[in-house]
Formats: sequence, structure tokens, C-alpha cells
Amino acid sequence: MSAKLLPVNNALFKCLKTLHSCRQRGFSTGAASLGSVDLKGRSFLTLKDFSSEEIKRLLWVSGDLKQRIKHEKQYLPLLQGKSIAMIFEKRSTRTRMSTETGFALLGGHPCFLTSQDIHLGVNESSTDTARVLSGLCDIVLARVYSHSTLEELDKEASIPIINGLSDLYHPIQILADFLTLQEHYGSLNGLTVSWIGDGNNVLHSFMMTAAKLGVHLKIATPKGYKPESSVIQEAQRLSKEHGTQLVLTSDPMEAAHGSNVLVTDTWVSMGQEEEKKKRLKDFKGYQITMQTGSVAKPDWTFLHCLPRKLEEVDDHVFYSSRSLVFPEAENRKWTIMGLMVSLLTDYSPKIPMLKF
Repeated sequence: MSAKLLPVNNALFKCLKTLHSCRQRGFSTGAASLGSVDLKGRSFLTLKDFSSEEIKRLLWVSGDLKQRIKHEKQYLPLLQGKSIAMIFEKRSTRTRMSTETGFALLGGHPCFLTSQDIHLGVNESSTDTARVLSGLCDIVLARVYSHSTLEELDKEASIPIINGLSDLYHPIQILADFLTLQEHYGSLNGLTVSWIGDGNNVLHSFMMTAAKLGVHLKIATPKGYKPESSVIQEAQRLSKEHGTQLVLTSDPMEAAHGSNVLVTDTWVSMGQEEEKKKRLKDFKGYQITMQTGSVAKPDWTFLHCLPRKLEEVDDHVFYSSRSLVFPEAENRKWTIMGLMVSLLTDYSPKIPMLKF
């Protein structure tokens, strides 16, 4: 009898060992199940359109794929036979590499299209492009100048459209940021994130997401560089609904005070090169340094979506042990994979749920 029980005991031991490992990484088996959340067929233009449970589900699937593929060396051809059209009006390192390698790793075929390959809305309307691509591939990721371009594509397409970046939002970056913070701190609920910089598309996506995950958000922008008023109004509503704190100021040190996470981004985005001299003057005093961190919490960390310029954050912070920028960059891959799998399949995570 003992010989027959041995394989079962070994399997049980292996299962318990896996669960223990998951708990050590910040996962939880006691959280309420998000298994009923279904995102298949949805588009992903802004996190404004996604509930707390839906965002948590995306992070859970992303963490699951990272564990199974990276750490357990499993091969998961979940997107075999599927293809993605990647439209890039703007150049990119992380968005292109994470999407292209991630889709291929899952067994699918990525097709990269630049402005030289496809003249979106120029020699072919966005309507026609959306309808053509709907018959040629399974999903589209578009990195565009105008958010309205994404809305036009989504209106006419019969397949999911993913926002790879627009002038208004950068939602795929925020998924990577919050997965990185969840991995580092073990839980997101109750964290305070401080944004010090421009009121841009990345900040807009933070504002549409933080409160839904129980995260407090403090924002410091120079006068004249505040976030869009409509985004502020929605963020205030979300903060009130979810019981979190939202602070807007023009004082970087006030924003950093008592924070767990300091975040910034480029002060001069693509298309703003002519404004560079004025912007550098207007952002004087906004560089994140160890002095900025001196008023934050003892466990403070730093995020930057890259590419980074020295005026935004000095080397002492950027290359310090407090900097999470390189795990953050890697997590662009795992979160875009989690997103694409969620929008295209009925996949259910195998690891215990993340502890939010």
C-alpha cells in the first residue's frame, strides 16, 4: 500500500511546495476569485473603461504567464494560429519588442507596420484599414499620435484594438508598472504613488487606474502642465468612490512626502522638440534625486517608463537599488502577453491569485 501512496504523496508535496513559493512571491490563495471575469473580444483603449476586477484579472494573468513561462520554463502556445497587426506611427523600443516577442513566444505571428508600410488615414481611411485588418488578423495594436485614430479603428473593426500609446493615454505601460509594484511590495492596496513631472498620457493612465487598485496618488506638475481637466474630474470621482487620496500640487517635495513610489517620465515627448528649451526651464526643480526621496517613506522606490533623460532623474536614483526601472521594462512583455491572451482566449490562470 505504501508503494501505491508514494506517487500521491510526492504530488502533494510538489503542490504544497508550489503554493508556498507563490505565497513568498506575493500571491494569495485566500482572495476572492476573479475567475468569472471575461475580457475576451474586448478592446483596450483606456483603463478608464475597465473595472477594478478586470484590471486585477489582467495583472493576475500576466503574473501567471511570467511564472509559468519564465520561471517554470513551460511552453504555452496559447496564440498558435493567430496573428497581430502592429501599427506604429511613433518609434518604440519597449512597446515593439514586448509585443512582437511576446506574441511569438505564445505561438502567434506578429506583423510590424510602420508609417512607411501603412499610411493610416492618408492614402487609406482608418475605416477601410480597420475593416481590412479585421479580415486578415485577430487583433491590432496601434501606437498613434491621436487618440481619435484608435477610436475610429475600434468603431469599424470587428477584432480587438489595443492602445500601444496615444496622446491621451498609455494604458499598457500602467499594467507593467502595477505588476512591478505588486511583485516588489507584495500588495498594491494602501500604497502611495507620487508622480513628479509632466501631466501627460502616462499620468492620465495612472489616474484612471490607481484608485481602482486601492492606491493613493499624489501629483506634482509645473503650472501650465496639469493633466487634462476631464481626466482630473474622473480621477476625483474614482478616488471618492474607492476611498483613496488624490492630491494635485506644483510642489515636488509636497508630492514626495510620505510616498512609497516616486515616478516621472520624459519632459519632452516626441513631437515636442521645438518646446524643449522652454520645457526645461519650466521643469527646473523637478529632477528626482535622493533629496526628493528623503521625505518619502523609508521603503521608497522609483519608476520611469523610459527612455530617460538625466534632467528627469539623476544617476544616483536611476541606478540605485531603489530603482525598479529595468524590472518595470521587462514587465512590459509579461503584461502585454497577459492582455493579449485575455482578449483572445478563454485562458484561466493556474497560479493562485495575486494579493491585491
